[in-house]
Amino acid sequence: MARGGQQSLARVAVIVRAGSVPLFWLGVLSAGIGLLLPGITGRHIGVYAGAALFVVCAAVVALVRRGRYRAWADRASRAGKFDFLQDRGVTLRNWRRAHRWWLVVAFVAGIACSLAVPAAVGMGIAGAGTGLWLKAVWIGRRERGDDAILWVRTDWAGTGRPAGKQVKGYRTTGVAAGDAAPGGGARRR
Repeated sequence: MARGGQQSLARVAVIVRAGSVPLFWLGVLSAGIGLLLPGITGRHIGVYAGAALFVVCAAVVALVRRGRYRAWADRASRAGKFDFLQDRGVTLRNWRRAHRWWLVVAFVAGIACSLAVPAAVGMGIAGAGTGLWLKAVWIGRRERGDDAILWVRTDWAGTGRPAGKQVKGYRTTGVAAGDAAPGGGARRR
């Protein structure tokens, strides 16, 4: 949303972290419900497969597109005086509102797949949430090391793609800007 020289900026780490909590808890809940179902393969195989899927999903989600994040962070420019910094709560609410149906589909798929392999898909969903959290922590370490918070224009990030094809660059501010700590977590007062 650019007007004149003003642009609305959202925190990169907050956008990344926005999906971690709902994905993790929906995954845990669907895995728990899935454990109540015997499934075709049995509970033991389902839990072992789910543990492997959790680790693989967490690693893949945490590591994917790191090069793109690094490249944009290295080339980031300073935010302008009149740029509007979006609150953490607004960014979280926008992401969750835009992805609510995907979250419902993931939850239902986690339960439905438990008829075949109990709890496995739910644990994979929880792993994806953990991977997003790990990626946000990695971004936070970079922000602390550079002493600069990374921001992306809201019109480029769309509904939650801070490293997508539409992104043409990041902006930076000091670590005191905004209402979120480095890494996208709530700032302690």
